[in-house]
Amino acid sequence: MQSLDGRSIGLIEDDTLMGESLSESLELRGAQVRWWQSGREALDDLCNGFGPDALVCDMRLPDISGEQVMEGLRKHGNNVPILFMTAFGNIDQAVRLIRGGAGDYVTKPFDMPLFLDRLTSLLTPQTRSEDAVLGISQAMRDAEKYIARIAPLPGTVLITGETGVGKEVTARYLHSLACPAAPFVAVNCAAIPPDLLESELFGHERGAFTGANSRHLGYAERAGNGVLFLDEVGEMPLVLQVKLLRLIEERSFHRVGGEVLIPFSARIVAATNKDPEQAIADGTFREDLFYRLDTFPLELAPLRDRPEDIGWLLDRFVAAGRQSAGGSSLPKGASALAHDAALAHEWPGNVRELRNRVERAMALATGEWLQPADLFPNRRGAARSAGQGALSSIRDAAEKRAIVSALKDSGGRAPEAARLLGVSRTTLWEKMRRLQVGEGNP
Repeated sequence: MQSLDGRSIGLIEDDTLMGESLSESLELRGAQVRWWQSGREALDDLCNGFGPDALVCDMRLPDISGEQVMEGLRKHGNNVPILFMTAFGNIDQAVRLIRGGAGDYVTKPFDMPLFLDRLTSLLTPQTRSEDAVLGISQAMRDAEKYIARIAPLPGTVLITGETGVGKEVTARYLHSLACPAAPFVAVNCAAIPPDLLESELFGHERGAFTGANSRHLGYAERAGNGVLFLDEVGEMPLVLQVKLLRLIEERSFHRVGGEVLIPFSARIVAATNKDPEQAIADGTFREDLFYRLDTFPLELAPLRDRPEDIGWLLDRFVAAGRQSAGGSSLPKGASALAHDAALAHEWPGNVRELRNRVERAMALATGEWLQPADLFPNRRGAARSAGQGALSSIRDAAEKRAIVSALKDSGGRAPEAARLLGVSRTTLWEKMRRLQVGEGNP
C-alpha cells in the first residue's frame, strides 16, 4: 500500500459517494484530508491560509469548474500541485490543463493504484541540488516539472524570457526527455542574414539561385524526427513568418527552387526575448503564427528574480571549468564572499553573464578560491573607495536571502520564520520592511 504519511491533501468532489471513498482511501494511507463539495468553498479556504501538499479536484462542480478553481488559486499566487479528475479526458483538455498549471489528470472511472501513482508523483520531495537541471529555485523546479509533462505531448513550444536566461538550455532539456536519440537542430534567426534565412531553413536545389552549385538540405530537413529550435524567432522577417506558419500547419515544405514536397516531422520549439503581444501590436510578429507557436508557453524568470539559483549555478560553472581544464591549477571553488557578491549583483545578462564571468575568473584568478574581485574586476577600485558600503550591500543581500528562505519554509508565516531565524518578530518585521520583503509573498 502506497504511504501518504503526514501528507495534507485537499479534495474537491461534489459526489458524496466518490468523496467519501477517496477520503477513506487517502486517510488509510496516512494522509490528512480536507474535503469540500463546492469550488468556491474550497477557494475560500485555500486562499486564506490552508496550504495542502496537493489538491485533488473534480472538473465538474456544482458552482464553478475545476479550471476556474485553478485560475483562482494561481491569481492568488497559490501554486499547489493539482490532480484533476474528469470523465471527459482527451488530449485537448490535457493541453489546456497543463498550460494552465495543472500537475496531472486522471480520467473517470480510474483504478485506485493509477490515481495514487499520479498523486504521489506530485508529492515528490523538492529536487536535490545535485539532481536539478535548470535550477533549484521554485520557478525552475516548476519549469522542469512542466517540461516533463509536455515532453510526450504533441505541439509547439514557445519559450520567452530575457536574453541569456537559458532558453536554449531549456529547449535541450525538453529534447532530452522527448526524443534524445533524434537530432536537435538550433537556428539563430537573428544571426542569419534575412536573404539567406529561407535557404538555410528550408534548403535549396542546385541552380536555385546564383552560387547554388549543389543541393543543400536545410535545418527543417536535418531536424528529422527531433527538435527544430528557432531561437529569436521574433527577428524572423514577416515574409518568412508566413512560410513558417505554413510549415507548422501543413507539416511539409519545398526546398528553394524545388518542386518536390518534403515531409516535416520535427517538433518546433521557438524562443524569443521579445514580448510577443507587443511585437504583434508593433506589426513585427504575425498574430496567427504566435497562436500556432504558443501551444505550450513557458516563460523563464530572470536570474535576479530567483536568487537561489545564483550560488547553485556559480558552483556548477566552477566545477565545469575545473573538469574541462583538468582542474589542477584552477581555483578549487568560489569563496563565501564571492557567493555573497554574486547575490548582490543584478545580473542584467542573466545566466550567460554569470557563466562568462566565471569562465574569465577561473582563467585569471591567482588564489585557491574565487574572490569577489575575480568575478567583478571592474569593481576593485570602487570596492576600496566604497569600504563599508560595499560590505553592507553584501550583508543585506545575505540577510534578505535568509529571510526569503525562512518565509518559504514556514509557508509565508512571519512568526514561524522568526523562530527559524532565531530573532524576535519585531526584529524580523523591521528587517522585512527595510529589505522590502513581503510576508507570504517574499
